[in-house]
Amino acid sequence: MKRLAFLLTPILVLALVLGGLACGDDDDDKAPTQPPTATTQPTDTSTPPPPPPTAAGTIKIGIIGPMEFVQGEHHWYGAQMARDEINAAGGISVAGEMYLIELERADSNELFSTADAVTAMERLITADNADFVMGGIRSEAVLAMQDVAMDYKTIFLGCGASEAELCARVKQDYDRYKYWFRVTPFSGLNLVKNVLFELGIAGAIITQGTGFEGPLKVAVLAEEAAWSEPVVGALNAFVPAKLGMEIVGVWKPSATATDVSTELSAIENSGAHIVVPILSGPVGIPYGKQLGELEIPVASVGINVEAQKVGFWDATGGYGNYMTDLNFYAQGVAVTEKSVAFVDAFIEKFDEIPTYNAGTYEAILLLKGAIERAGTLDTDAVVAELEKTDMIGPGARIVFTGNDTPEPHDITYGPGYATAIATQWQDGEMKCIWPNLGVDEWEGIMYDGTVMWQIPPLLAQRLSSE
Repeated sequence: MKRLAFLLTPILVLALVLGGLACGDDDDDKAPTQPPTATTQPTDTSTPPPPPPTAAGTIKIGIIGPMEFVQGEHHWYGAQMARDEINAAGGISVAGEMYLIELERADSNELFSTADAVTAMERLITADNADFVMGGIRSEAVLAMQDVAMDYKTIFLGCGASEAELCARVKQDYDRYKYWFRVTPFSGLNLVKNVLFELGIAGAIITQGTGFEGPLKVAVLAEEAAWSEPVVGALNAFVPAKLGMEIVGVWKPSATATDVSTELSAIENSGAHIVVPILSGPVGIPYGKQLGELEIPVASVGINVEAQKVGFWDATGGYGNYMTDLNFYAQGVAVTEKSVAFVDAFIEKFDEIPTYNAGTYEAILLLKGAIERAGTLDTDAVVAELEKTDMIGPGARIVFTGNDTPEPHDITYGPGYATAIATQWQDGEMKCIWPNLGVDEWEGIMYDGTVMWQIPPLLAQRLSSE
C-alpha cells in the first residue's frame, strides 16, 4: 500500500507520546469502556447436529446478552458458529469421552435493567443448568451478573464489557472471582489508547491535507453510562496533552436516544472540527444519520458500535459515510491468519459483519481447549487451564493477563496479542484504516487490507476556506 510520507512526522510524534502514556499506566488510569446497538430479535438460523451414538453427554453453555440488540444477537451468532464447528468435528473430548455443546440463550435486557440481567443470570445457572456462561455488555449489569456467577462458582467468559473492576476483582479476591475471564474487548485504558491513535492519524491527515494551521477542535459525544465516564475523563486529559487538540465540550445523550439533533447543533456551534463518539447503544444510528442529514462539516472518529455492523450504511441512508470507529473485524482484513475465513463464513451464514460481541466464538474455542487439557469438567481444573490459554483466534492472539498483574484474567493488549482495528465507512464499504504508520512496538504493524483514512469532503471544504 502506498504510504503518505508527509504524514510520518506527526504520526511518529503521536506514537511516541502514546508510548509515554503506556509507560505511565497504573490502576487509576484504567478506563472502563465497552460497546452495544439495536437490531432485530435474534433467531437461531442453524440446527444443532444430532449427537453421534458415541457421545457421552452434552456441555451446556449459556449465552447471555441483550438479545433484541446487535450485541446480544452477535453473542448468539458467534456461539452458534463455534457450536456447529465443534459438534461437526465430534465435540469436546473429556478424558477420552466426547461431549457435544448445547447452547442456552438468555435475554439479559441489560441495556434497560440491571435487575433483569441479574434475574436472567440466576435463571440461566439454576433453572437452565448452564455449565458455563458467556456474554454481557453493559458494565453496571455485568458487574452484578459476575457476582451471581461467582456465587455459584460458574465460569463466566465476558464478551462485551471492558470495565476495569471486573478483572481487578480477581486480584482483590482470587478465590471468589477466579471464575471470571474477559475475552473481548480489552480494558478501557487500552480502548482509549486506540481512540487516540485514530484521532492522531485523522488529525495528521486533516492538517497536512488542508493546510489548516490552528489547533483542531474536538467535541465529545458520550452516552450516559458508567463505562463512558472514565473514557471522557481520559480524553479530556490526553487529547490536549498528547495530541495538541482542544476539547470544546462534552455532550451526553441517552444510550437509547432516537434524536440527537439538539446535541449536534450545539456541537456545530462550538466550532468543532472532529466529533469523538463514545457510543455503545442504539443511539449510534440516529447519530450517524443526523450528522449527515444536517451536513455538519466535521469528522467523526471514536467508538460507535452501531457502525461496526454492515447494516449501518442502510440504517443511516448512507449518511454514515466517512465515520471512523474502533472495530475488531472487517471483511478482507487479516488481523490473524484466521480472520478472513471467519468473517467470510459469518457473512455467508448471517449476512452481517461480526461485531466484537461475536467473540463468543473464540470464547467457546478456548473453553474447549481448556476442558480438553484439564481432562475433566471440574471448574477449578478448567480455570487453571484457562489461565494457560495461548490461542490464535480470528480477532486476536488470546493470552490472559497473569495473577501477578493488577487486573488478572484480562485479554492481553498490544502488538502480537489483541490490538483491534479502526475502520472507516468509505462510499458504502467498511475499510480498515488502522494500525498504520506506527513506530516502536507498533512499527510494521499493518494488516493486509488496510487503506488510508479519508477526510470528509464537507470538512475539507470548510478548512480550505478558514
